[in-house]
Amino acid sequence: MTTTTSRSILKRGVLIAGAATLGIGLAAGIADGALKLDHRAFAQPIQLSGVQTQLPSFADIVEKVKPAVVSVRVKTQTVAATDEDGQGSLDDLPPGLRRFFRQDGQDGPRQDGPRQGRPQPRQGMAQGSGFFVSQDGYVVTNNHVVENAVEVQLVTDDGKTLEAKVVGTDPRTDLALLKVKDGGNFQYVQLASAKPRIGDWVLAVGNPFGLGGTVTAGIVSAQGRDIGSGPYDDYLQIDAPVNRGNSGGPTFNQQGQVIGVNTAIFSPSGGSVGIAFAIPSATVEQVVDALKKDGSVARGFIGVQIQPVTSEVADAIGLKEARGALVASAEQNGPAAKAGVRRGDTIVAVNGEQVKDARDLSRRIAKFAPGTKTSLTVWRDGKERQLSFEVGRQPAA
Repeated sequence: MTTTTSRSILKRGVLIAGAATLGIGLAAGIADGALKLDHRAFAQPIQLSGVQTQLPSFADIVEKVKPAVVSVRVKTQTVAATDEDGQGSLDDLPPGLRRFFRQDGQDGPRQDGPRQGRPQPRQGMAQGSGFFVSQDGYVVTNNHVVENAVEVQLVTDDGKTLEAKVVGTDPRTDLALLKVKDGGNFQYVQLASAKPRIGDWVLAVGNPFGLGGTVTAGIVSAQGRDIGSGPYDDYLQIDAPVNRGNSGGPTFNQQGQVIGVNTAIFSPSGGSVGIAFAIPSATVEQVVDALKKDGSVARGFIGVQIQPVTSEVADAIGLKEARGALVASAEQNGPAAKAGVRRGDTIVAVNGEQVKDARDLSRRIAKFAPGTKTSLTVWRDGKERQLSFEVGRQPAA
């Protein structure tokens, strides 16, 4: 039985790019050597209403990067939910059938066999996309693609099937790192070091709807998008068509470098409407390094609940502009509370660097390794105060 993976992030229409139905096709693949592209896509002149225009061709890039993109096929296992009596609820049965099933204290025949009185595992299949980031077989994909995985296979551009294992996952950024079990010499792609500009051409490669390796093009539409999926939202928005099954696939710049990992779309219908979200390469690099080293991501933690500083709040506390993060509460015996942070303080800087808003503070603190000595600048009673402390370790997701 084939299932699909999806989730709602915004109130209406944001869907994980998802796991596509299996059995329709296989996607992208592997070859030898690293991909190091130094050129931009060449342009082909065309005539429109007597005016010469140039549109990019991505053929050269596709030829070199597509072998590093793979289809990720996952066998999953979940435990079926039961009611508090340990048996499945009868509420989902038609009324005319309920009398034929028995729970304790009810009339009707008892359900015999090992299924009675305990939750039963259910197996399913899911499919997404991924890409090699090293010659020895490390692959990046989305956490939601391999969530609850009991078996993972990678299918290459030339149809080879490779057994893989999950090295580690990071649910907070929806990233996962896989490793080919038998090793090998794989063609891989590099993460971009520079942030793309709004309006730059991009190329998405993946496995939409299980059709196999597919390439779509578009531009970067926006940066720093917060779609409500977590405290570290900092997505690139692109308009290259991304659909179910593209999850975990890469988006490339014109140098053939990965600028982001496709993870979600905004869509009332479930298909592409030109609004897709990708995890920036800077985040991917940080998470992949941590997963490769430790199998998990250790983030800084100061133990405060924060909220945005609106213009009304800024006026009320005497700030000239709405900036920083308002402390709604400080966890007792947490790092911030021990340093003297109180409810009602506004954190306006970390290590002397100004904090723009609550989301900015969350990302900054998360980047610190536990045990790091740091300082906060808080606004209290109309003036700034400096507080020093040691960053704690964020509890597991």
